[in-house]
Amino acid sequence: MQIIANTRQFQLARPSAAVIGKFDGVHRGHRSLLREILKEKENGLLAAVFTFDPAPEAFFRGEPVPQLTTRQEKRKILADLGVDVLIEYPFDHDSAAMPPEVFVREILSERMQARVIAAGPDLSFGDRGAGNFALLHALSRECGFETRLIRKDRYGDHDISSTLIRSYVEAGRMEDAAACLGSPYFFYGTVAHGNAKGRTIGFPTLNLYPDKEKILPPFGVYYSDVTVFEPDGTKHSYRGMTDVGRKPTVQPDSKRVSVETFVYDFDGDLYGKTIRVELLTFERPEQKFASFDALKQRILQDVEAGRVYFQKQDNSSELEPGEPNADT
Repeated sequence: MQIIANTRQFQLARPSAAVIGKFDGVHRGHRSLLREILKEKENGLLAAVFTFDPAPEAFFRGEPVPQLTTRQEKRKILADLGVDVLIEYPFDHDSAAMPPEVFVREILSERMQARVIAAGPDLSFGDRGAGNFALLHALSRECGFETRLIRKDRYGDHDISSTLIRSYVEAGRMEDAAACLGSPYFFYGTVAHGNAKGRTIGFPTLNLYPDKEKILPPFGVYYSDVTVFEPDGTKHSYRGMTDVGRKPTVQPDSKRVSVETFVYDFDGDLYGKTIRVELLTFERPEQKFASFDALKQRILQDVEAGRVYFQKQDNSSELEPGEPNADT
C-alpha cells in the first residue's frame, strides 16, 4: 500500500475509487464502504482512502484524542484489506477553512482522479463541515465521478460507529466491541522488555506498551488470541492471558500502563518480534495482592480458568451448523 503523508502536493498515478473519513477502528461500517471501492480494482481503479492527519478533533484540542486504532494499526488493517493508496492529508487551519467545493474539485477530482466515491449518510467535509453527500452528488456530473451512498451497518438497536465501539471497549464489553469491529479489539506492536517478575514466578510474559492515544479497556485480566509476525511474513497463532494495567503488586508506584500477555503452551524468546494481542473477554478487574505468593496463586487459577474458556470456545466452533450447543 502506498502511503502519502506530510504533503499537500500529490497526484495519483491513475483514476481511483475513493472514500473519505477518519476510519478509527476500521469497523464493520467502514468495511462496507471499503468493499465498495475495493471491488472497483477489477475495473482498473485504485482503491484510495483519504483521511486527515492529525484528526481534526486532535488539532483543535491541541492534544492527542483517544483512538481505537493507532496510526500504525490503521495502516496495517487497510493494507491487509487491499487498499492501494492511503492519503494522510495534513490538517491545519488552512485545511479546516477549505471550501467544500474546492475540496471536491481540487483534491477528489483532480489530485485523486476519483471516478467512484462511496460515502455514508453522515459524510461531512470542508469549512465548518458544510460538505455532505448531497453536495458531493451535485458536483458528480461536473467532476466526472459516480457517487454511492452506503447505509450504516447496525448492531442491535444501534448504528455501528466508532463512538459506540469506544463505549464498549471502555466498559470491558469486548464481545460487543468485536461484533461491531468485525474482529476482536487488539494491541499491535513490538515485544519489549519488562521487569521479568513473571518469569521468576513461573509465568513469563510478552510486554507491549500502548501509545498514549490508544483507548484502554478497564484494567484487569483478559483471555486473548496472540499472533506473532515473522520478518518473512509468516504468522504463528497462540492462546493467551493478558493483563492490562499498571501491575500494582509488582510495581506499586508505577504510572506506566502495560499490556502483559502469558502465552499458553509456549516457551521461547519473542523480544523484538511484532505481535498482535486480541482481547476476547474480560475475566476480572486488576487488583493488588498482599504478596507475590498470593499473586502467583491467583494467576494459577486464572490460567486454569482460561484453559476451560478456550476449550469451550473450541468445542463451540466445532459444532455443525444448526447443531445445538450443549452449554446453552
